[in-house]
Amino acid sequence: MRPFFTLIAALALGTMGAFGAAAQGGPLRITITDGVIEPLPFALPVFQAETAGSEEAAAQISQVVIDDLVGTGLFRQIDRGSFISTVTGFNAPIAYADWRAINAQALVTGAVSVQGDTLAVKFRLYDVFSGAELGEGLQFAGTLSGWRRMGHKVADAVYSRITGEGGYFDSRVVFVAESGPKDARLKRLAIMDYDGHNIQYLTDSSALVLAPRFSATGDRILYTTYEAGAPRINLLDVASVGRMPVATAPGEMAFTPRFSRDGGRVIYSLANGGNTDIWITDLASGGHQQLTSAPSIETAPSLSPDGSQIVFESDRSGGSQLYIMGLGGGEPQRISFGEGRYGSPVWSPRGDLIAFVKQAGGYFYIGVMRTDGSEERILTRSELDESPTWAPNGRVIMFTRETLGPSGGPTLYSVDISGRNLHQVPTGGFASDPSWGPLQP
Repeated sequence: MRPFFTLIAALALGTMGAFGAAAQGGPLRITITDGVIEPLPFALPVFQAETAGSEEAAAQISQVVIDDLVGTGLFRQIDRGSFISTVTGFNAPIAYADWRAINAQALVTGAVSVQGDTLAVKFRLYDVFSGAELGEGLQFAGTLSGWRRMGHKVADAVYSRITGEGGYFDSRVVFVAESGPKDARLKRLAIMDYDGHNIQYLTDSSALVLAPRFSATGDRILYTTYEAGAPRINLLDVASVGRMPVATAPGEMAFTPRFSRDGGRVIYSLANGGNTDIWITDLASGGHQQLTSAPSIETAPSLSPDGSQIVFESDRSGGSQLYIMGLGGGEPQRISFGEGRYGSPVWSPRGDLIAFVKQAGGYFYIGVMRTDGSEERILTRSELDESPTWAPNGRVIMFTRETLGPSGGPTLYSVDISGRNLHQVPTGGFASDPSWGPLQP
């Protein structure tokens, strides 16, 4: 599928390098730590409309950039009513003193042009206190209908240059959209932008679907379906919405699938003869390999980014706990030792943390821990939190929160890995089982 936009060029603007000249005390940078972060104040005048008819797109793209940055909890927009300077053109000189006077630490300027169905966006980022540009100006071009992606791309670049980390705004989430009464809920697969916009439905509600999971490249989705009665695993091509069953090892039920990092294998749980173990299937050859073999329930496997280890949920110690083992075999090592039951482990794309669901004291929690089980950190608590999934940069987790009672239902929330900035993701209805895809190409 052709991308919505193309990166045209880095503008030759005489910049000072990736992070500009050093300000007093160093270049502009947010260092993300576990402590309380005072949001960085930034100014963003409405992007310049360089062609007739581009005013609406310029205003819309400007707002997307603001919403993305403010939504992280790391940035604070300075009200435009307090601006002393105005930006009269994309190449106009910057009156740094005027921006310092209103305590702006970063300044984002941009311009938009529309020619027929073609949209072009360019932007610059300035470190106000050092009086220098951060990185090179960039320009993106694509179709007018892809204007939201343009805004996300600009926000990703700004976020990355200031934090030194990868962005996550130009990404999508696949989830289960739910409708109808609680005792007869209809479910279908849907895909959306990370912020809940541009929802598209991938399946109808004729069969129960669960646990969709993106491939690392974002072009395919695995999910569990009951269309044949017993649960089985389907593979869906995102571009064509074509579906086909995955040939798993023989057994009664196959569920909780995930791709390997290279997309060539599928790891899943297989119930057979009253026992549930973890298997892996090579999609090209169709070969199957059993990874666990114990008189206990092993489920919810997740591969490490380098593909060398798996983390999974098992009740082999009496209650549900988390275990890690090498993909080539060996004795699983338990990594969860806190109070309560642990499940739904998901390896961070960075490889440094594992997200999980914990049940203790009548509540459900979303938490993270190191891969050896140390430094457990609880991020959320409610009557029912489940199904964590990682943003592409490993800094934010999206999950399902369900409200109880006859009128209750699941909704999607996100939280960063320090436990700050919890907020609901708008989906226009009940939603569950999110899986966060990679940055789009």
